[in-house]
Amino acid sequence: MLTSENKLATEKIGKLLWTYTLPAIIGTVVMSLYNIVDRIFIGQGVGPLAISGLALTFPFMNMLLAFGMLIGAGSAARISITLGENDKQKAERILANAVTLTFLISGSVIILSLVFMDDLLTLFGGTEKTIKYAYDYMIVIVPGGIFTALYFGMNNILRSSGYPKSAMNNILLGAIINIILDPIFIFVFKWGIQGAAIATVISYFIGTVNVLFHFFQKTSNLRFHAANFKLQKDIVNSILSIGMSPFSMQMGATLVVIIINTTLLKYGGDLAIGAYGILNSLMMLVIMFIIGLNQGAQPIVGFNYGAGNYERMFKTLKYTVIIGTILSTTGFLLGTLLPDISVSLFTTDSELKQISANALRIAVMMFPIVGFQIVTANFFQSIGMAKISIFLGLTRQFIFLIPAIFILPLFWGLNGAWAAMPVSDGLASIVSAITFMLFYKRFKKAHPVISDK
Repeated sequence: MLTSENKLATEKIGKLLWTYTLPAIIGTVVMSLYNIVDRIFIGQGVGPLAISGLALTFPFMNMLLAFGMLIGAGSAARISITLGENDKQKAERILANAVTLTFLISGSVIILSLVFMDDLLTLFGGTEKTIKYAYDYMIVIVPGGIFTALYFGMNNILRSSGYPKSAMNNILLGAIINIILDPIFIFVFKWGIQGAAIATVISYFIGTVNVLFHFFQKTSNLRFHAANFKLQKDIVNSILSIGMSPFSMQMGATLVVIIINTTLLKYGGDLAIGAYGILNSLMMLVIMFIIGLNQGAQPIVGFNYGAGNYERMFKTLKYTVIIGTILSTTGFLLGTLLPDISVSLFTTDSELKQISANALRIAVMMFPIVGFQIVTANFFQSIGMAKISIFLGLTRQFIFLIPAIFILPLFWGLNGAWAAMPVSDGLASIVSAITFMLFYKRFKKAHPVISDK
């Protein structure tokens, strides 16, 4: 029997990528179903303004995900590289430090969010009609944020330490619980939007307990040890240096959502924010396929980079780019050809459906090249080149998207706000392509044995 480390070093890339990415894709797609299921049940059971209220919570959910990625993605990448260097003890120190960091950072975010919740919801674009729905959801989701951060973070580590199927099963467990509890709490108990929040927190809690239990078992490749929970400066810095890339991208996404919400409120009113909630759900479903693909490829890329197997590293990247492009192109075709059917899952309100379908057609225009951009940024994160990964992530969010959101609506109104998304996607993909070509040229010069196949 090959150990997980031996498989990463010797097994055929195609088979290995399939082994790691399929569970990861299933896991991330199922994870996105948390929000999608919430929005479907809320839209059908509470109403269109409730969807707009739920959309106001996007920035906070992005913040929670950002801090989960800061620690989870950073520690997962470091663990992969460390295992490639055959240093299991250091990998276990990274694991335990990641848990401690999650409690400290997420706890601080939760306290501040509870104190300033009313101000935050107003900042996020709330009005008298929608804030009440957002508040009911947030007052439950915020305290449960510690489970959200641990759930995301520990699943990343579980996958990177050689257990992709276990990570997938844990996400499936939580999602199934959420899907079962949502209609019970919303329709049977009549708890409305708050019922959806309670269902989500319960499912995250159960998933968190399950994944933490794995690392206490003797059969686990990496285990918790009491002495390792004490924070070590070098470990913390190594986690944060890589985790800063996805963290920056998610925090950028948080700022972007706030700007988008306020812009949509100005040019389209409350229903435009609700349309963005539907649009975001559908686009994120496609992007989650690509994120899952990246999560599956990350241990393979990181391990082989740490072990000096650069041919395998680049071959993995090549396969990942091809699959990512196929996925994003599929999203483009569905959004272009079947927008009305897609948005009707979330609402029966004719005005909201019309706004949402139009938004979806515009927003996915550059999707065929989005897969390449996302995969490339993740590649640099996987090999520890955090600065490049951060640059590629923030290029889309800050250099292109935010200016486009401010400028394009001045000329085309609400459609200009939707058009800002594909414009920034296209420009960011061009920058990613140029950055990678320059990197590859320098890397090949330093390692001339690498082929171009």
